[in-house]
Amino acid sequence: MIYYPLSILMLAGIREVLLISAPESLAAYQSLLGDGTHLGLKISYIIQTEARGHVDGLLLGAEFLDGEAACFIFGDNVIYGHGVSGKVQNAAELTEGALIFAYPVRDPKRFGVVEFTADGRVLSIEEKPANPRTHYAIPGIYFYDGQVVEMARQVKPTARNNELEITELNKLYLAQGKLRVEMLGRGVAWLDAGTHASLLEASNFVQAVEHRQGLMIACLEEIAFTMGYISRADLLQLAHPMQNEYGNYLRRIADAA
Repeated sequence: MIYYPLSILMLAGIREVLLISAPESLAAYQSLLGDGTHLGLKISYIIQTEARGHVDGLLLGAEFLDGEAACFIFGDNVIYGHGVSGKVQNAAELTEGALIFAYPVRDPKRFGVVEFTADGRVLSIEEKPANPRTHYAIPGIYFYDGQVVEMARQVKPTARNNELEITELNKLYLAQGKLRVEMLGRGVAWLDAGTHASLLEASNFVQAVEHRQGLMIACLEEIAFTMGYISRADLLQLAHPMQNEYGNYLRRIADAA
């Protein structure tokens, strides 16, 4: 599912990517994506040797970030729908504080939950609350300013699971009055593909949309071309060895340009 979070980063205009991987998965990611040059990107890799929580990923990436603003996105998220590109492009311009997103769900107890005002000011956030204050979950995509590593170093392991949870980092920004929220409402699909069942659900959703529209979701080569990261000639060169439906799709994109 790594194509989906990577596509969000590309649509946001982010071209330098650090992929944080478990040791057993690293080779597969490197084989699939390489250094990103073919997509007009620069992809680096780092190993997370033990599951210490999402904030640990930010700490591992401290040298890569080097005091710059960042987008941190979970690898098992699928976010798709009209207006998403504009929202993440605007979010990528953030220079101070942090920005999270809110998405209405039927069962908020399973997620991090955000309470906020009409103008996007966050009032509270809770991780998997027994009695949620709202039905708005927080999808796994976050934008942070250049202070994120310094803030991450202040996060303590939670009593809930002894991990460095992303909610605790967001609470630090909230305490400083520097946490904002944007709505992902109707017309946007957010799917967490972290279990076998949810992966199947996400796959079925993507297949249905692609079959009906004839357009591919999270096609990295198409996004790279549309965003101007690669040329039409580059796109055709990538398509050339693919004598299949995917390659034919890339050729159609190039022909339509």
